[in-house]
Amino acid sequence: MDIFLLLLGFILVCLGIVGSFLPVLPGPLTSWFGLLLLHTTKIIPMDWTFLGITLGLAVLIWILDYFIPAMGTKRFGGTKYGVYGTTIGLIVGLLSPIPFGMLIGAFLGAFIGEMLYDSKDTNRALKASFGAFLGFLASATIKFSIAAVYFVLFLIQFWEVKGEFF
Repeated sequence: MDIFLLLLGFILVCLGIVGSFLPVLPGPLTSWFGLLLLHTTKIIPMDWTFLGITLGLAVLIWILDYFIPAMGTKRFGGTKYGVYGTTIGLIVGLLSPIPFGMLIGAFLGAFIGEMLYDSKDTNRALKASFGAFLGFLASATIKFSIAAVYFVLFLIQFWEVKGEFF
């Protein structure tokens, strides 16, 4: 059972890294569940302080993830149409075979959304699109950083007791 929990935890920590770039999967929270599974094994002792701090950080990042792209769009003069366009563009870009499709999708989605709001002001639409793009990059970077730290913490904790698993 411990090996199953270890493998499932490892999969969740890896999914957390992938989820840092996917708008559907909450990256740091998924990684945190991987850490939790590691701590539910009989070999790794339950450390409530460690789990509480890492959970608090994951929840904080999860909440901020909803505000950072919108703040980037708003800061550069965008509207809710730009925010919606960014989200739709991210999803379309994710499904496209184009390299860096999510980044291009976020930019184009925000631009199209802003043009739907006011088709006469191309400069404002471009500026808002750039803000949405920067907001997405900032959010993804923060999520990736936390998920990567959780991955390293998982590996360190496993490495200390690896002999007891196998």
